[in-house]
Amino acid sequence: MNDTYLLLKSLHILGAILFLGNVIVTLWWKLMANRTRQQAVIAFAQRQVTLTDYVFTFGGAGLVLVSGVANIWLQGWDITQSRWLGWGSALFLVSGLLWLLILIPIQIHQARLARQFADGTEIPAAYWRAERVWVVVGVIATLLVLANVFWMVYKPA
Repeated sequence: MNDTYLLLKSLHILGAILFLGNVIVTLWWKLMANRTRQQAVIAFAQRQVTLTDYVFTFGGAGLVLVSGVANIWLQGWDITQSRWLGWGSALFLVSGLLWLLILIPIQIHQARLARQFADGTEIPAAYWRAERVWVVVGVIATLLVLANVFWMVYKPA
Protein backbone atom coordinates (compact mmCIF):
# COMPACT_ATOMS: atom_id res chain seq x y z
CA MET A 1 0.00 0.00 0.00
CA ASN A 2 1.30 3.39 -0.88
CA ASP A 3 1.19 6.61 1.12
CA THR A 4 -1.47 8.18 -1.12
CA TYR A 5 -3.84 5.29 -0.48
CA LEU A 6 -3.28 5.51 3.28
CA LEU A 7 -3.69 9.30 3.30
CA LEU A 8 -6.96 9.05 1.37
CA LYS A 9 -8.14 6.20 3.60
CA SER A 10 -7.36 8.31 6.68
CA LEU A 11 -9.31 11.24 5.24
CA HIS A 12 -12.14 8.86 4.42
CA ILE A 13 -12.26 7.62 8.02
CA LEU A 14 -12.07 11.18 9.37
CA GLY A 15 -14.94 12.16 7.08
CA ALA A 16 -16.98 9.19 8.26
CA ILE A 17 -16.36 10.13 11.90
CA LEU A 18 -17.41 13.75 11.33
CA PHE A 19 -20.42 12.75 9.24
CA LEU A 20 -21.77 9.96 11.43
CA GLY A 21 -20.83 11.67 14.69
CA ASN A 22 -22.69 14.83 13.77
CA VAL A 23 -25.72 12.93 12.48
CA ILE A 24 -26.06 11.09 15.80
CA VAL A 25 -25.34 14.15 17.94
CA THR A 26 -27.80 16.21 15.89
CA LEU A 27 -30.60 13.76 16.62
CA TRP A 28 -29.72 13.84 20.32
CA TRP A 29 -29.61 17.65 20.49
CA LYS A 30 -32.97 18.04 18.79
CA LEU A 31 -34.70 15.39 20.88
CA MET A 32 -33.33 16.72 24.16
CA ALA A 33 -34.10 20.35 23.32
CA ASN A 34 -37.63 19.48 22.23
CA ARG A 35 -38.26 17.57 25.45
CA THR A 36 -37.84 20.81 27.41
CA ARG A 37 -40.72 22.47 25.50
CA GLN A 38 -38.87 25.74 26.18
CA GLN A 39 -39.05 27.95 23.13
CA ALA A 40 -35.65 29.61 23.62
CA VAL A 41 -33.89 26.26 24.16
CA ILE A 42 -35.53 24.70 21.12
CA ALA A 43 -34.79 27.74 18.95
CA PHE A 44 -31.13 27.75 20.02
CA ALA A 45 -30.71 24.01 19.47
CA GLN A 46 -32.44 24.19 16.09
CA ARG A 47 -30.09 26.92 14.91
CA GLN A 48 -27.02 25.00 16.09
CA VAL A 49 -28.23 21.76 14.49
CA THR A 50 -28.65 23.54 11.16
CA LEU A 51 -25.23 25.25 11.40
CA THR A 52 -23.37 22.11 12.45
CA ASP A 53 -24.89 20.22 9.55
CA TYR A 54 -23.34 22.70 7.15
CA VAL A 55 -19.92 22.33 8.78
CA PHE A 56 -19.70 18.74 10.00
CA THR A 57 -22.29 16.73 8.07
CA PHE A 58 -21.52 18.35 4.72
CA GLY A 59 -17.80 18.58 5.54
CA GLY A 60 -17.64 14.93 6.60
CA ALA A 61 -19.72 13.79 3.64
CA GLY A 62 -17.47 15.79 1.32
CA LEU A 63 -14.35 14.13 2.75
CA VAL A 64 -15.96 10.69 2.44
CA LEU A 65 -17.02 11.34 -1.14
CA VAL A 66 -13.79 12.91 -2.42
CA SER A 67 -11.43 10.51 -0.67
CA GLY A 68 -13.56 7.49 -1.60
CA VAL A 69 -13.82 8.42 -5.27
CA ALA A 70 -10.11 9.27 -5.37
CA ASN A 71 -9.14 5.91 -3.93
CA ILE A 72 -11.53 4.05 -6.23
CA TRP A 73 -9.96 5.80 -9.20
CA LEU A 74 -6.33 5.51 -8.03
CA GLN A 75 -6.68 1.82 -7.13
CA GLY A 76 -8.55 1.00 -10.32
CA TRP A 77 -11.45 -0.54 -8.42
CA ASP A 78 -14.74 -1.18 -10.20
CA ILE A 79 -17.80 -0.55 -8.02
CA THR A 80 -19.92 -2.70 -10.30
CA GLN A 81 -17.62 -5.68 -9.72
CA SER A 82 -17.19 -5.26 -5.96
CA ARG A 83 -20.28 -5.75 -3.79
CA TRP A 84 -18.86 -3.86 -0.82
CA LEU A 85 -18.08 -0.81 -2.97
CA GLY A 86 -21.40 -1.00 -4.79
CA TRP A 87 -23.47 -1.33 -1.61
CA GLY A 88 -21.37 1.25 0.20
CA SER A 89 -21.83 3.75 -2.61
CA ALA A 90 -25.56 3.05 -2.86
CA LEU A 91 -26.13 3.42 0.89
CA PHE A 92 -24.11 6.65 0.95
CA LEU A 93 -26.07 8.00 -2.01
CA VAL A 94 -29.50 7.15 -0.56
CA SER A 95 -28.59 8.59 2.84
CA GLY A 96 -27.22 11.72 1.18
CA LEU A 97 -30.37 12.14 -0.88
CA LEU A 98 -32.52 11.83 2.25
CA TRP A 99 -30.46 14.60 3.86
CA LEU A 100 -30.42 16.86 0.83
CA LEU A 101 -34.02 16.42 -0.28
CA ILE A 102 -35.87 15.97 3.01
CA LEU A 103 -33.90 16.58 6.20
CA ILE A 104 -32.02 19.79 5.39
CA PRO A 105 -35.12 21.53 3.95
CA ILE A 106 -37.07 20.53 7.06
CA GLN A 107 -34.28 21.85 9.30
CA ILE A 108 -34.23 25.16 7.43
CA HIS A 109 -38.02 25.39 7.73
CA GLN A 110 -37.83 24.59 11.44
CA ALA A 111 -35.04 27.14 11.96
CA ARG A 112 -37.25 29.83 10.39
CA LEU A 113 -40.15 28.81 12.62
CA ALA A 114 -37.85 28.73 15.66
CA ARG A 115 -36.74 32.33 15.05
CA GLN A 116 -40.40 33.31 15.32
CA PHE A 117 -41.00 31.57 18.64
CA ALA A 118 -37.59 32.16 20.23
CA ASP A 119 -39.05 35.10 22.16
CA GLY A 120 -41.44 32.83 24.02
CA THR A 121 -44.45 32.79 21.73
CA GLU A 122 -46.23 29.48 21.23
CA ILE A 123 -44.49 26.83 19.14
CA PRO A 124 -46.69 26.24 16.08
CA ALA A 125 -48.07 22.81 15.27
CA ALA A 126 -46.20 22.98 11.95
CA TYR A 127 -42.91 22.77 13.86
CA TRP A 128 -43.96 19.55 15.61
CA ARG A 129 -45.32 17.99 12.40
CA ALA A 130 -42.03 18.74 10.66
CA GLU A 131 -40.16 17.35 13.66
CA ARG A 132 -41.94 13.99 13.42
CA VAL A 133 -41.00 13.65 9.75
CA TRP A 134 -37.44 14.78 10.51
CA VAL A 135 -37.01 12.16 13.25
CA VAL A 136 -38.38 9.26 11.19
CA VAL A 137 -36.40 10.12 8.04
CA GLY A 138 -33.34 11.01 10.14
CA VAL A 139 -33.35 7.62 11.86
CA ILE A 140 -33.63 5.89 8.47
CA ALA A 141 -30.76 7.96 7.04
CA THR A 142 -28.64 7.20 10.11
CA LEU A 143 -29.33 3.47 9.90
CA LEU A 144 -28.23 3.56 6.26
CA VAL A 145 -24.94 5.17 7.31
CA LEU A 146 -24.44 2.59 10.06
CA ALA A 147 -25.08 -0.20 7.54
CA ASN A 148 -22.49 1.46 5.32
CA VAL A 149 -19.92 1.22 8.11
CA PHE A 150 -20.45 -2.56 8.02
CA TRP A 151 -19.88 -2.73 4.26
CA MET A 152 -16.77 -0.55 4.42
CA VAL A 153 -15.16 -2.40 7.33
CA TYR A 154 -16.04 -6.03 6.55
CA LYS A 155 -15.97 -5.73 2.74
CA PRO A 156 -18.04 -8.86 2.11
CA ALA A 157 -17.37 -10.36 -1.31
